[in-house]
Amino acid sequence: MSTRQRCVLAYSGGLDTSVAIRWLQEELGYDVITLTADLGESKDVDTVASRALRTGALSAHVADARRVFVDAFCFPTLAAGAVYEGVYPLATALARPLIAKLLVDVAREEGANAVAHGCTGKGNDQVRFDVAVGALAPELRVVAPVRETSVVGVAIWGVWRLRERRAMPLKLAGAAATLAGVVMVAL
Repeated sequence: MSTRQRCVLAYSGGLDTSVAIRWLQEELGYDVITLTADLGESKDVDTVASRALRTGALSAHVADARRVFVDAFCFPTLAAGAVYEGVYPLATALARPLIAKLLVDVAREEGANAVAHGCTGKGNDQVRFDVAVGALAPELRVVAPVRETSVVGVAIWGVWRLRERRAMPLKLAGAAATLAGVVMVAL
């Protein structure tokens, strides 16, 4: 059994959180455990969990949070008529406190001393994660690789490692593919 400290990462399966697995391991020395919350999106969460393991996670948890998300977050919000900036119904923002609670649950189950998320230093998602974890488990460290090193810094670090080892199983599309292409040309 490893004597390294453990960190539970909110894992989407995208470039940012896939790179974060290796970054947390190599830069901060954590054994990384991932948590993917199934909130009813169309993605195949078993494939996402498999990607986490192939990328180097110690274990990959999948939480079926669909029912609690709808019952405890979506319906009350719709009933209250809550809208973001007075324009559109709250959506993504609702999920962050629930995912934070799930992170805390897995961290306690796994004996972790930290949790991590892929939020940048901009926007409110980081605040939702940080405050929720702080309220539920003030003893846990909250790590945000993208915020702590900058989006470009983590992307460059990840693409460099990918290039160096050819060992990170990632599908790049859209902006991530463009960024990776620019970085690869620069390297």
